[in-house]
Amino acid sequence: MLDISLVRSTLASHYDLTPSPELAASMSDLYGRMDRVVSPPEWAIYAPYVKAINDLKKKRNAVILGHNYMTPEIFHGVSDFVGDSLQLAIKATEVEADVIVQAGVHFMAETSKILSPEKTVLMPDMAAGCSLAESITAEGVEEMRAKYPGAPVVSYVNTTAEVKAASDICCTSSNAVQIVDAMDSDTVIMTPDQFLAQNVANLSKKKVVFWPGSCIVHELYTADDLRAYRELDPEVKIIAHPECTPDVVAEADFTGSTSGIIKWVHDHKPSKAMLVTECSMASNISDELPEVEFAKPCNMCPYMKKISLEKILYVLHTMEGQVEVDPDMAAKARLSVERMIDLSKKLGL
Repeated sequence: MLDISLVRSTLASHYDLTPSPELAASMSDLYGRMDRVVSPPEWAIYAPYVKAINDLKKKRNAVILGHNYMTPEIFHGVSDFVGDSLQLAIKATEVEADVIVQAGVHFMAETSKILSPEKTVLMPDMAAGCSLAESITAEGVEEMRAKYPGAPVVSYVNTTAEVKAASDICCTSSNAVQIVDAMDSDTVIMTPDQFLAQNVANLSKKKVVFWPGSCIVHELYTADDLRAYRELDPEVKIIAHPECTPDVVAEADFTGSTSGIIKWVHDHKPSKAMLVTECSMASNISDELPEVEFAKPCNMCPYMKKISLEKILYVLHTMEGQVEVDPDMAAKARLSVERMIDLSKKLGL
């Protein structure tokens, strides 16, 4: 666990991180991407960190991969590439940098290391886990194989390296239906998200059996909540993530991965939109879509919110928080992830 007092004393001895309206004003180009959701006083606090991180990235030959659930100052201020799990997994194989900083949760950093073992992968906070990833082990995968002999195992990318290694192929929320449909079996095992699996089953011709895991953010939304929002404001368009329950998905106007949600809102530009997913999604696209009013039911991911500018700067400065994966396990896990990437490309996803 990071010692925050040590983090702050270390940074204070090397960087001037005093809030600076003058520095903030000089970085107005970056601020313009988030000024609807970040106040000028907040930007004056963030600006010294953003400048220090962006300067240090050049020195380290580093890139920051930022998930769509990062807060705006990370998403817009320091991330070199942003996206959902699939987009970041592919980007990890393409970047030429020596160092990858994963602005997301731990399984994402493991995935980057699995795909780019020669690179240094830094995790700003090792405690940034995932309720889904923690819900299943390799033993759980074998338990499912024993119940359904011969059925291929499609594991959500939100899993540990050991689970990926025990699986046949990975999937993300954006390609799950297509990956399942491409399996050469009438029955397909999906782990660990029960609701993603149920939503895939509703769209697939396959028999989908699943492990009973769930996301602590998405499982909190209910169909009654959505109906109440719609009664209050019939004009609102409801866009849900497929980690939500099937009842919630049935109430939504559109369901998709984080990248799919962003694309739908950009394409349709509804006057009012409610994103049924993690809080930061609406904040990160708000400035790009001034014509859209975002309703903000807010279920926050406590793991994603462990990542901060302060911690990113610290790991880049110290090169601590390096993610390692056992080489034999990584080789097996890499096959599952590469199969997903290759099949996604083949299917034009």
